[in-house]
Amino acid sequence: MEKIKLELYTDYLICNSGFATATGLSAMLEGDISHDQMTRFLSSKAFTSKDLWGQVKATVRQIEQENRCLIFDDTIQEKAWADENEIMCWLLITAKGVRSRVSTC
Repeated sequence: MEKIKLELYTDYLICNSGFATATGLSAMLEGDISHDQMTRFLSSKAFTSKDLWGQVKATVRQIEQENRCLIFDDTIQEKAWADENEIMCWLLITAKGVRSRVSTC
């Protein structure tokens, strides 16, 4: 069941073009997995790049070719002049040692 939750959550993040939440996933699944179940699952461990590789390895190997590459971008874009709202908040950017207003989605 844990692998199914991870696959569902991964697919949800890929297909969601807006603000991704455990509540939104539960609604999309018509309550088959509750918000609380997903939140407990995501809080149960610190997921690492090893977990991600375990999820994508088979797919990567299927499409792997000499002239292709896979790029992961975890960039956080500063939004210094934006107002705070449900998707904008203050985060500490540790590389700079300052607080910056960034989009969290």
